[in-house]
Amino acid sequence: MGNFKFGVSLRETGSRDEWIAKCRRAEELGYDVITVPDHLGTGRFAPFPVLAMAAAVTERVRLGPLVSNVPFYNLALFAREASTTAALLDGRLDLGLGAGHMKAEFDAAGLPWQPASERIGYLEESLGYLRKHFEDEGLPMPRLLIAGNSDGVLGLAAEHADVVGFAGLRQQPGKPPGTFKLDNAEAVDERVAYFRARAGAREVEYNMLVQLVEITDDREQAAAHWHELTERSTVADARELLDAPQLLLGTVEEIAGQLVARRERYGFSYITVFEPALEAFAPVIRELQRSTEAPPRAGGFATRTPKSRQ
Repeated sequence: MGNFKFGVSLRETGSRDEWIAKCRRAEELGYDVITVPDHLGTGRFAPFPVLAMAAAVTERVRLGPLVSNVPFYNLALFAREASTTAALLDGRLDLGLGAGHMKAEFDAAGLPWQPASERIGYLEESLGYLRKHFEDEGLPMPRLLIAGNSDGVLGLAAEHADVVGFAGLRQQPGKPPGTFKLDNAEAVDERVAYFRARAGAREVEYNMLVQLVEITDDREQAAAHWHELTERSTVADARELLDAPQLLLGTVEEIAGQLVARRERYGFSYITVFEPALEAFAPVIRELQRSTEAPPRAGGFATRTPKSRQ
C-alpha cells in the first residue's frame, strides 16, 4: 500500500497574489497534491487555468480537478483543455473525472439535467475519447481519478481509474439534488467492497475526500456539534460520526491513528482535505511523516501497515 499521500482542495482563488501564496503554502506544508473543484456560481473559477498557474509557482505537488464535471462539456472542447493543461503541467496532472450531481448548476448553464444512467454513460464515453485525443496529440495519458458513490461510477473506476475517489455521500431521498447524507462506517465498507470486487487484481489508489478536520481533546463533543450544525441530517446518531472515515476528529495523534486504522480497513492511503483545514491538518501530516521515519514501536500506529488494498 505504501506511504500516505495528502491533498488539499482549494476552493477560492482570491487575487492573483493570494492564489500564488496559497499554492506555495500548501507545498510548503507538505501536501502532495493540490486539487480544485469544478462548480458554477459566484466566485467559482475555471479549473484548468488556475491549475496551470499553480504549476507555474510550485515545484513538487501534483495538480488536478477533483473532479471535472464531465457532462458539463462538449468532449472535443474538454479534451483540448485537458491535453493543453497536461502539456503545461509536464507530467504533474491528475485528471479527476465525475458524472455531476448538482441539478442547479446544469440549470444555470442551460444544460439538460439527464438521469444518472445517462450522465454515467457520457462519462464512460469520455474515457475512450480522451485516450484517443491524447494519443493523437502525442501526449501520455495523465493519471485518472474517477470519483463517485454509485454502482455505475465505481464500476467505471474499477475498470479505468488509477485512483478511485470516495466521499461517502449519497443523495437524501425526497430532497433536492445535491442534498446529501453521510454514509456511516459500515456503508463505506459496502461501497469499498463493491469496488474491490470489480477491480479484482488491478492496482488502484484509494482516495478519501474528508468533509471535516477538527483538532480537539473531546471527539464526542465535536461529533455532537457537527451533528447539530448539519441539522442531524447526515446520520441518525452523532456517535456514528466518530467512526465515519469522512470526518477526522481528535488530537493530532488520535487523527494520525485514525488514518492508519482506516487505511487498514478501507485502503484509504490518499487523503484530501478541504481548504479550511489547510493549516489545521498540517501537523497530522508531520506526525505521520515522523512515524514513518522513526523505528517501529510496539503498539504504535506506525507498525500497522496493511498487506494489500485488494
